[in-house]
Amino acid sequence: MYNKLVVIAGPTAVGKTDFSILLAQALHTEILSADSRQFYAEIPVGTAAPTKEEMQGVKHHFVGHLSIHDYYNVSMYEQQALEVLKGLFKTHHYAVLTGGSGMYIDVLCNGIDNMPDIDMQLRNKLLQQWREQGVEVCLQQLKELDPVFYETVDKHNHKRILRALEVCCQTGKPYSALRSKAKVQRDFEIVKICLTMPREQLVERINKRTDKMMEQGFLEEAKKVFPYKHLNSLNTVGYRELFDYLEGKNGLDFAIDKIKINTRRYAKRQMTWFKKEGSDYVFMQSPTVEQVLNII
Repeated sequence: MYNKLVVIAGPTAVGKTDFSILLAQALHTEILSADSRQFYAEIPVGTAAPTKEEMQGVKHHFVGHLSIHDYYNVSMYEQQALEVLKGLFKTHHYAVLTGGSGMYIDVLCNGIDNMPDIDMQLRNKLLQQWREQGVEVCLQQLKELDPVFYETVDKHNHKRILRALEVCCQTGKPYSALRSKAKVQRDFEIVKICLTMPREQLVERINKRTDKMMEQGFLEEAKKVFPYKHLNSLNTVGYRELFDYLEGKNGLDFAIDKIKINTRRYAKRQMTWFKKEGSDYVFMQSPTVEQVLNII
């Protein structure tokens, strides 16, 4: 029997955590997280990380294994995740990979382009440019340095834009010219499931989850990490809005509403990514474990 990696992807708040736990229990295996926001130990509430109770029944990897102060990238994740799978497949025929970070799922399934390490001074310079001058300035710069990638990049995803700029500035070559289209052949089979949900239902779940996170201490968590708000690990939906509140830029109700709005936008971008992968995924709305087991 060939080893299989089962990917459970989908937008934020669609129910990936609960479903993956049920699936891992049915397959008698463990879970690898591909949610880059949940890697950081200091921010479990605002990233909706699996709780200790949820992880009690199934071993999880790559949840809270980093500090917000740690440097981390997709290349490091690929190497570490492959090592976990190598060990796991010695005693299991299946492993479950779950998360909403398409880039991290992609790197484990298909390999990473041979991109250079970026000088931290350059990275910080571009990050500061984005913060002070906005994404439009960065986009204009990308258009000049790499018009090919400019045409395809998500114009609202500043991380992808900054990543491309970093490579262009570091190498003097277009980012698009350095990207490899060849997929790495893994020594395990891959089954990709994308959980979906009607938009109205997903919006309701996002709103309710945001309110629940506030009840669970999201604001208190944001206060603890507020002195480090400049870190890239905290440059994410939820923390940005609460940091603005803590700086007195707006009221708390406004910040909470903004979190809900921006989370909905984030979910839309996630679905755009997974739909772009197209035939790689089986899209399923509220599936049962039995239905997914049949596909596997």
